[in-house]
Amino acid sequence: QVQLVESGGGLVQAGGSLRLSCAASGRTFSRYHMAWFRQAPGKEREFVAVISWSGGSTFYKDSVKGRFTISRDNAKNTVYLQMNSLKPEDTAVYYCAADPSFSVVVNTNSQRYDYWGQGTQVTVSS
Repeated sequence: QVQLVESGGGLVQAGGSLRLSCAASGRTFSRYHMAWFRQAPGKEREFVAVISWSGGSTFYKDSVKGRFTISRDNAKNTVYLQMNSLKPEDTAVYYCAADPSFSVVVNTNSQRYDYWGQGTQVTVSS
């Protein structure tokens, strides 16, 4: 069992930056691919970024490429999402998620992720 706790959300002006953190419990964190998803009001949850268990592979939603960076520190059981050049359309609740399937490849499908945090609100004002 893995418990995930996000932090770092808040209110920021367009063009600003935020760094989200996701702290995980459990000794198997370093074996899981980890991802960030987000859900805006009235919209479905969508994939944002994923990082492989080793940190050697990352993948991003097209609209955040070049602005967001996902990283992880397995010694601290923590995954991060650095968000720069934020836009109002980035406003959403951001969730981190863990994929315990030991898949060879990373996944962008939310159904592959068994463990989820409670979410942290990110609001970008124009």
